[in-house]
Amino acid sequence: MTLKELEEKLRALSPAEKVEALRILALDLTHTWPGVEKRPGVAGGAACIVRTRIPIWTLEGCRRLGWSEGRLLEEFPTLRAGDLVNAWAYAGAHPAEIEEALRENEAA
Repeated sequence: MTLKELEEKLRALSPAEKVEALRILALDLTHTWPGVEKRPGVAGGAACIVRTRIPIWTLEGCRRLGWSEGRLLEEFPTLRAGDLVNAWAYAGAHPAEIEEALRENEAA
């Protein structure tokens, strides 16, 4: 189905059906982050930058230590500037997850 066909079908829904469609899409979007993925067996299943094994919590921890984005890009040569934008957005949206990962790492 093309996006245009989907749009036509969405317009034909009742108001209640449209609300349900929005609910489904919103739930789906909260589990999907551009440039971030969780893979079993990689970094303990932590959220990582795609194409890498670099956890978001690691980048956030470095940032809290005062590392600039320039330094992060130098120290992690597989990263791109856009990856950091995605990392900061993810960290901002999941503060409890990041805090827990940082605490666990400190304790280890």
